[in-house]
Amino acid sequence: MALIELMHILVLVYWLGGDLGAFVASRLVADPERAPAGRAAAAKILMDVDMAPRMALIFAFPTGFALAVYEGWLMISTVWIAPAFALALVWAIAAWMVHLKAGPDGLARRIDMAIRLAALLALTGAGAAGMLGVIALPLFIAGKLLLLALAVFAGLMIRRALAPFGPAFGRIAAGQGDEDAETAVGASLAHARRWVFVIWAAVLGAAALGVLHPV
Repeated sequence: MALIELMHILVLVYWLGGDLGAFVASRLVADPERAPAGRAAAAKILMDVDMAPRMALIFAFPTGFALAVYEGWLMISTVWIAPAFALALVWAIAAWMVHLKAGPDGLARRIDMAIRLAALLALTGAGAAGMLGVIALPLFIAGKLLLLALAVFAGLMIRRALAPFGPAFGRIAAGQGDEDAETAVGASLAHARRWVFVIWAAVLGAAALGVLHPV
């Protein structure tokens, strides 16, 4: 039980800490006054640091689920805890394969996206059902589920916002940048940062409910 609590706390620490590091690095990436090589190095650091919040998102689910079961907030058998961690491990492996471009990273990318969409639907559905009293669920747990669903959705919106980033920054890193490429990179990162703020608010809100569990 204590180990599960520690893991769940570390999820918050690495999620917000990693996001902050990636946020700062994104400022360096978008700075047109810096040399392309320096910006490329900052982009590499950004992508590496961003794996911390990605892993935190993935393991927020099984650690939170296990904690809720052990505390008696969810009337579910503990036998479901191991499958929850197994699914998270599969998701984590897929995410790392995408990041490292290792193995069948195309398949891993599809697995990663499929699990994200399934998590978004499951969290939204369970949270809404708990809020409406359709299923027996403490309201603070239902609220946490909805906030985590918002964090997952914001993450998907960040990916969408960054779609123009890769091709445009590739030209800049190769020393072939122009005004259009700089505009695309700046606009893409600026749009993504707005969704980062949404994630921070959602994660902090979920953490507050977890600590206070007022209802």
